[in-house]
Amino acid sequence: MHEMSLAVSLIDQIEKLAKENNLVRVDTVELESGELKLIIPEVMQEAFGVASDGTCAQGATLKINEIKVEVQCRQCQISFKPSLNDFQCPQCQKADVDVLCGNDIILKSITGQTQQDLKGDNHEDKCC
Repeated sequence: MHEMSLAVSLIDQIEKLAKENNLVRVDTVELESGELKLIIPEVMQEAFGVASDGTCAQGATLKINEIKVEVQCRQCQISFKPSLNDFQCPQCQKADVDVLCGNDIILKSITGQTQQDLKGDNHEDKCC
């Protein structure tokens, strides 16, 4: 289950960003997951819950947006969206491609609250 190691790394990033932005509690985390990373959203949600236990992200909502794979053929330069098990170019029939998107995991944003927000002085969430 590679989701657990990804969740632990994600929590490390979140804690660093939270500290840099004076967040004491993280409410929402938005993640982009490339289709090639083969993340199972339900498993990632569970791993995130376990990894965030005892951190500023405990109880935070994890939103996962899957990014579809897009490739470009190195032979004829056509861009296309392959199936996960077939990277053959529909134009020249070669399976020689560069991945344009769908192979990354990106932390897009976190939203949370500062100590001042929690005291009721400010009702707006801070996003980073």
